[in-house]
Amino acid sequence: MREIVAGIAAAVLVLGCGAPTATRTPSPTTTASVTPTPTPSPTAHPLEAAYEQVIKDVLPSIVQITTKVGLGSGIVYDTAGHIVTNAHVVGEANELNVTTAGGTALKARLVKSFGAGDLAVIKVDKPNGLRPARFGDSSKLRVGQIVLAMGNPLGLSGSVTNGIVSALGRTVSEPQNPGSPGATIAGAIQTSAAINPGNSGGALVDLSGQVIGIPTLAAIDPDLGGSAAPGIGFAIPSNTVTDIASQIVKQGKVTNSHRAALGIRASTVIGENGDPGGVGVVSAEPGGGAAKAGIRPGDVIVSINGKDTLTMAQLSEVLTTLKPGDRARVGVVHPSGKTATVTVTLGQLPGD
Repeated sequence: MREIVAGIAAAVLVLGCGAPTATRTPSPTTTASVTPTPTPSPTAHPLEAAYEQVIKDVLPSIVQITTKVGLGSGIVYDTAGHIVTNAHVVGEANELNVTTAGGTALKARLVKSFGAGDLAVIKVDKPNGLRPARFGDSSKLRVGQIVLAMGNPLGLSGSVTNGIVSALGRTVSEPQNPGSPGATIAGAIQTSAAINPGNSGGALVDLSGQVIGIPTLAAIDPDLGGSAAPGIGFAIPSNTVTDIASQIVKQGKVTNSHRAALGIRASTVIGENGDPGGVGVVSAEPGGGAAKAGIRPGDVIVSINGKDTLTMAQLSEVLTTLKPGDRARVGVVHPSGKTATVTVTLGQLPGD
């Protein structure tokens, strides 16, 4: 979901005073005795207190990221000034502006994007005052767990929404457009916490104050004219985030994507009826799994292990369920119209 800066006009409502009220001064013989009613000290509900503490602890670690084409959010990753965010927040920018929770403006540069997983790391060269977030273990999440989404939706800095973990282990694909890689996210966290443009790259946080995911996209409801479906958002699990971010920080790139690949460049083929008809192979990497199995440019891949792959998104989603080194049965339609099923030993999706 590409981030778009939305202008928000704030309407100020001024409440008019009523008619003046005459003040009567008591006579000297009148004694007015007023006993003040003690105001009870407000005691926060335990859940409210937990919310307040988490927000106090985590919000200083959330920044706003601004480029020439939009804005999003980021999480301070370490004391060296590294910030992790979504690749689609960064887009094609190499230089970015970062605004801290305290309002300090900082310059940042792109370290590396991993488009296939929609993650990126940027770096602030003068990180004084930045507070790294604490990342939790997303493998321990439970459906029903309360979570908070923190970020900068529509440019409203430091916004927080609440919800629950609605489901785990989803596989979701993003629409591809300029500046957005069209990534497929495996093992995504589904949450009911509201996610809006500008939330991307921020933090999904549990009540212990640990980041357990990065909010990335919201489901689209075709019946609502392509608008976001209320209460259905998705986040990249924190274990994936820290794995990819640590590789980028230490080595400057992703050296182990943990993602399976056929070793092809391809695009969705549209049939004569206007519907997707498969994934057309544009090129096959020499020595790659597809090439070794006899798949050539012009072939159309229509299934993997019996699951239809009529679009690039479907192909990517099936591959996320497999691992490098797995052997997969690939259904192919050759340019002649002849069909075949070949066995491909899957390689690893490159990190570049």
